[in-house]
Amino acid sequence: MSATASTTWGHARHVLAENPVTLLAAGLFAMFVMLALFGPWIVPHDPLASNAAMALQPPGAAHWFGTDALGRDIFSRVIVATRLDLGIAFSAVALSFVIGMPLGLAAGFFGGWWDRIVTRLSDTVMAFPLFVLAMGIVAALGNTVGNIVLATAVINLPFYIRVARAEANVRRNAGWVEAARLAGNGPGRILAVHLFPNTLPPAMVQVSLNMGWAILNAAGLSFIGLGVRPPEPEWGILVAEGAAFIVSGEWWVSFFPGAMLMLAVFTFNLLGDALRDIVDPRRRT
Repeated sequence: MSATASTTWGHARHVLAENPVTLLAAGLFAMFVMLALFGPWIVPHDPLASNAAMALQPPGAAHWFGTDALGRDIFSRVIVATRLDLGIAFSAVALSFVIGMPLGLAAGFFGGWWDRIVTRLSDTVMAFPLFVLAMGIVAALGNTVGNIVLATAVINLPFYIRVARAEANVRRNAGWVEAARLAGNGPGRILAVHLFPNTLPPAMVQVSLNMGWAILNAAGLSFIGLGVRPPEPEWGILVAEGAAFIVSGEWWVSFFPGAMLMLAVFTFNLLGDALRDIVDPRRRT
């Protein structure tokens, strides 16, 4: 392991150990990642296998979260759905981060017409109610996983543009940026090597928040019928399928998927401060 990697790992361990809440969030995040990677192989039942004789069974030893209207094991479906929901969220947030951060950095650093174009693009997206805009994109393009990722990335794009633009605008005339210019660094290198690392702390907080919003957005689209198509296990679909049975007393059909969705959003909201501290160059002392 290189000295840089060793220092980064040691710094990350210090940040996680410094705050018990951060350590809890990291543990929950690791659990979700493990479920996403290995969930289909550890579930006790086939998540797509139906059994009419076992329909709407309450939680018990055979089915820990009970069964749905078709006799499918809810525990297995909730666990398997983790991969799809986290995959959509990671892909959408990564896409909006990769596009939004360079656009915002360039707008804040160079200013002028480039700043005006990027700012107007961001304002145009923010002018729409974001979930309604996501609905319109998916409705127009079709409710496939790729289009859900695209719609979620589009509505998250302005957040990264604004964060990066604000940070670059504040720091573009800082002393260390002027020193980098005098040392012969071009604008591209200054943006990539000097400004970008210093914009990561607030961006990481935004990434964490957007992960939670992306999961909620995907689940919301599925809940109203514009997301992932049944019978594919997805938390929003599972909550929608169980909503009709709450009145008749079969609470478990929607409760457990909803609880898993809530726990995932809670985890990513807590994780933001840890990510900010880990990537902050000023904390590496």
